[in-house]
Amino acid sequence: MPDVSVVMPSLDEEGTIGACIEKVKRVFTEQHIDGEIIIADNSSDRTPEIARALGAIVITPEQRGYGNAYRAGLAHATGEYIVIGDADGTYDFSEIQKFLQPLLEGKADLVMGNRFGGIIMKGAMPRLHQYIGNPFLTKILNRLFRIKISDAHCGMRSFTRAAYERMALRTGGMEFASEMVVEAAKQRLRIAEVPINYYPRSAPSKLHSIRDGWRHIRFMMLYRPEPFLFFPGALVFLLGVLLSLTILIRGNVGTSHMHSLIFSSILVIIGFQTVATGIIMKAYAAVQGIAEKEGWIKKLLDYHSLEKELALGIGLLLIGFALGLKVIGTWISTGFGSLSEITTAMLAMVLAAIGIQTIFTAIFLSVLILREGEPSEIPD
Repeated sequence: MPDVSVVMPSLDEEGTIGACIEKVKRVFTEQHIDGEIIIADNSSDRTPEIARALGAIVITPEQRGYGNAYRAGLAHATGEYIVIGDADGTYDFSEIQKFLQPLLEGKADLVMGNRFGGIIMKGAMPRLHQYIGNPFLTKILNRLFRIKISDAHCGMRSFTRAAYERMALRTGGMEFASEMVVEAAKQRLRIAEVPINYYPRSAPSKLHSIRDGWRHIRFMMLYRPEPFLFFPGALVFLLGVLLSLTILIRGNVGTSHMHSLIFSSILVIIGFQTVATGIIMKAYAAVQGIAEKEGWIKKLLDYHSLEKELALGIGLLLIGFALGLKVIGTWISTGFGSLSEITTAMLAMVLAAIGIQTIFTAIFLSVLILREGEPSEIPD
């Protein structure tokens, strides 16, 4: 079997695929490496024909997407050591040995390229990505998962077969790059970095800054929703509650305090919904095996009771509904004049909104943890 497998995803790269493959073959010859080159291709141009003519193995992924292409290509890789990189000419495959050395010496399980440690050629990376996007996303990744890397989204990397199997990667889009780093950290793999140069593409870039950036953030939110949703939501909720109590304790909620009461009520509702969304995302990630089932989410899923949560939500909803009827009754008794039940009306609205959110969250969690062959918790 080959010692080294080089895997490249490609999408209409007929202008650069040949040069990339030739560089890899030259390294194989010079370093006496028994290797293979696998191209995961979804092109509509001559990319696959050029790759086959140069001796590469070309496979066609069933689904499009950056991660899907890599996972399909890696499924065919047989080497003990694996190198990955884009086939668009932005990475210099002559530097393969630099990526293999830490693996061969047993100093690392995953080797990341660091474009910021080398030279980023003019026009290779948009300034928005170079000075804001990549550093910002890398900093979030480092902070959330307690790792120290300089370029979390560099596409040229190497790893051992054993490391790849332990990472068990599953995403299909651009978030594949983040998932690899996160899973490596979770599995306590040794990560090394090597500086590399980054070159401009000859064809237009297929990256979409906002969409791809959001996919990375969304992926991190699935693993760690607490700093994105739970903690901010709880803060907003408590702020709304404290502001509401301050207004109500003072009494005589008139026109001068009406806007403040409305604002505080909105804070309570938004905060509660944000916390609920964080709980749902954490539960989904745990059930799907994306994140570990541990801590408070483990207790929630193990002891989840649809009936109790439904009862709480329905109770809050009914109280809000009853208060709302009281306000309507008062309004009718005054001959549909000016409404003076401002406090009661706002309280009714808040309780009803929180009650509905609690009901929906309870139902979603219950459906989420259903397993095939188990009786449904949803009452008849």
